[in-house]
Amino acid sequence: MKNIVILISGSGSNMAAIVRAAAQERWAERFGARVAAVVSNKADAQGLALARAQGIATIVVPHQDFASREAFDAALADAIDANAPSLVVLAGFMRILTPGFVTRYEGRLLNIHPSLLPAFPGLHTHRRAIEAGCRVAGVTVHQVTVELDHGPILAQAVVPVMSDDTPETLSARVLAQEHRVYPKAIADWLNETK
Repeated sequence: MKNIVILISGSGSNMAAIVRAAAQERWAERFGARVAAVVSNKADAQGLALARAQGIATIVVPHQDFASREAFDAALADAIDANAPSLVVLAGFMRILTPGFVTRYEGRLLNIHPSLLPAFPGLHTHRRAIEAGCRVAGVTVHQVTVELDHGPILAQAVVPVMSDDTPETLSARVLAQEHRVYPKAIADWLNETK
């Protein structure tokens, strides 16, 4: 069985979309894959309760308990590796990972970013897209590399930017596309590696 480990920091809405897709699309039967664990750097992340309700193992590795990024990433990797992951999925995990961590999971570490990369890497993507006068925005699923938000693109979805959009309204429309495109990109990755 291919184990998928999902990393979250907050509500876990993308994680929930992935878990739903795994069940509805029968990933266990189709790809020999399952969501094995959800790991968070925050004990109060709402997504942990959602994962537990689905019978998925949850692990908390509080980043503030570590003196350095490297020490945190080492503990995080230990928690992930305890679940023998075939794929590690960042789903709203709000920590920049060290090059050593990224290299450890090279080729099997995915992220979703709320812009049409390579445009607007980093934070505040919706505000930046509106301020730049973009007519479209969107979402990108990509493999994680040591350069932030610059890995090979696996999937994208386009969302129009409306003349009256605020960062919040644009974010809501982009998030709806995230919930659609991320599970599909993971299913495609699983299908290609089976």
